[in-house]
Amino acid sequence: MKRFRWQLIIIFLTGIIVGVLLLGEQSVETNVVEPEPIRGGIYSEALIGSLLRLNPILDAYNSVDRDVDRLIFSGLLRIDDRGLPQPDLAESWGISQDGTIFNLTLRQDLTWHDGAPVTTEDVLFTIELLREGSEIIPEDLYNFWQEIEVIALSEDTLQFRLPEAFSPFPDYLTFGILPAHLLANLTFDEIIDDPFNLNPVGSGPYQFDRLIVETDQITGIVLSVFDDYYGEKPFIEQIVFRYYPDGFAALQAYRDGIVQGIGMISDDILENVLQEPALNLYTGRMPEQTLIFLNLNNPEVAFFQEPSIRKALLQGINRQWIIDKLLNGQGIIANGVILPNTWAHYDGLEPIPYDLDAAKLAIKEAGYLVSSETGTVREKDGLIFQFELLYPDDDVHQALAESIQNDWKQLDIEIDLVPLPYDEIVNGRLQARSFEAALVNLDLSKTPDPDPYPFWDQAQATGGQNYSQWDNRVASEYLEQARVTTDLLERERLYRNFQVVFYNEMPSLPIYFTIYNYAVDQSVQGVRVGPIFDSSDRFATISDWFLISRKPESPGEPESE
Repeated sequence: MKRFRWQLIIIFLTGIIVGVLLLGEQSVETNVVEPEPIRGGIYSEALIGSLLRLNPILDAYNSVDRDVDRLIFSGLLRIDDRGLPQPDLAESWGISQDGTIFNLTLRQDLTWHDGAPVTTEDVLFTIELLREGSEIIPEDLYNFWQEIEVIALSEDTLQFRLPEAFSPFPDYLTFGILPAHLLANLTFDEIIDDPFNLNPVGSGPYQFDRLIVETDQITGIVLSVFDDYYGEKPFIEQIVFRYYPDGFAALQAYRDGIVQGIGMISDDILENVLQEPALNLYTGRMPEQTLIFLNLNNPEVAFFQEPSIRKALLQGINRQWIIDKLLNGQGIIANGVILPNTWAHYDGLEPIPYDLDAAKLAIKEAGYLVSSETGTVREKDGLIFQFELLYPDDDVHQALAESIQNDWKQLDIEIDLVPLPYDEIVNGRLQARSFEAALVNLDLSKTPDPDPYPFWDQAQATGGQNYSQWDNRVASEYLEQARVTTDLLERERLYRNFQVVFYNEMPSLPIYFTIYNYAVDQSVQGVRVGPIFDSSDRFATISDWFLISRKPESPGEPESE
C-alpha cells in the first residue's frame, strides 16, 4: 500500500510539473499596434514626361498633366476601383424612372482654392467648354455633350436631361470643374494659352503652390494641402512632382534621394526597380486589353464563323508564356472583354487553358484536316485554313504576333504576318472591314463603365466599332437593355448573361489585360493601389498616405501632451 501511495504522489507531482510547463508554452496574445498617422511631411514623385497645361479640360492627351490635375481639381462624381460612381463635389443624385432625367445636388461646404464658393455656375461653364473645344476635346466626349441639356435649378442643384436613357451617364460627370469666376470672360481658344494653366485654381485636396524652374525650364511643381478641402484632409502637407525624360532618369533621381516615388514603372526599368530593397512596387490592372479581332463576315476566312474553331484558336495560344516571357509577367490572362475586379465582371466561367490536343481535336472534328498533298496545311472542301494577321508595327506587337504564329503552326495552321502603322489598322482596315484577323489593343481608360455595346452589338457591325461584325441577337439584347436600366443589380445580371454568351461564342480572341506598376519608397505608408482606370487613379487613396506617425498610447499610460 505504501509503495502504491508513493507512486500516486509521483504521478500527481509529475502532472503538476507538466501542466506548468504546458502553461509556459502557451502563446501569449499580443496586440499589433498600428502606427497613428499625423499630419506633416513632403512627398516627392518623379513623373515621366513634361508639363503642358494644368487644366482638366485640356489634359486628355497628356497623362502626367492628368496625374497632377487629379489632386488639384474635383469632379461632380468620382469612380471607385470597382467602377462604381461615388460622390465628390456632388452630395447626392437621383435618376428618373425612365432614366432620362438626372438631378444632382452639390455639397454645401465647397470653396475654390482662392476662397470663392463653388456653384452650379462653375459646372455649367465647364460643360459649355466641353461643347466648344472640338479640336481639343476627345471627339466622343465633345459629341456626347452636344445632346445633353443642363439646367441649374438653384446655386447647388443641377438637372441633366438626356435624349434617351443611358446607364453609363455617371461616368461622364467625373470631369474636373473649372472656376467660372476666373475664366468665364475668356473664349476657349484664349483659355488654351492663358496663364491659368500654369497657376491653376481648383477645389481638390491640394492647391498649386509654385513651379520649379531650372535654366528657364519647368522641371517640377509643388502642391500644398488645401486646408478648406471638403473631403478627408490628407496627412501629407506637400507634394512635389518632378519631370524626367524616361524611366532610367526617374530611377536615378530616386537613388539620389531627390524623389520618393516613380509615377510609372516601364518594362525597361522594372528589373532594376525590383532590386531596390526600400522601393515598394504597387500593381494594378489597367483598362487596356490586347485581343485579336476576327472578321466573321469575310468569305475568304469562312472558318471563323464556327465557334468551335474560334475557341480552338484561343486554346492554341500559350498566353501564359506570352505574359511570362514577353511581358515580364506584367499581364492578366483575359477570358472575356469586361474588366476583371469590376462590379460587372462575372468570374463564374472556367478559364480557357492552353491545350494543343483539345484545339487540334476541335479543328479536326470541324472537318479541317491536314492536306494530303502538302502534309502541313489544313483544309476543308477546298478552303485552306490560312489567313492574314495584321499587327501594329512595333517591337512588342511583332514579338506577340510571332509567338502566336508559332503556336498556331503547331495546329497545322499557317498565318501571314502583316505589320502596319496602328492608325492604318484601325482607321483603314478595321473600319473598312477589309481584314481577316487583327492583333490590337483596346484602350478603355477614362471610361470605367463596363458597357461593351460599342464593340459587340449588332447595330455597330456596320459603321461602328463591332469590327468582328458579330451578329448575335441574344447578346445584343443583353447589351441594349443594360444600357438603359437604372437598376445596378439588373445591369449586373444582364452583363453576366452577355459574358456567358461571349464565352460560348468567342467572336474574337481575348489575350490579356495590361498591368500598371507604381513604385513608392517604404517610408511612405498607407499607400494602396487597386484596379485603375487611369494612371491618376493611384491617388484615389491619397488621404490615407502618411510620412509621419507616432505610437498609440497603451491603455493605462498617461496621456501625452
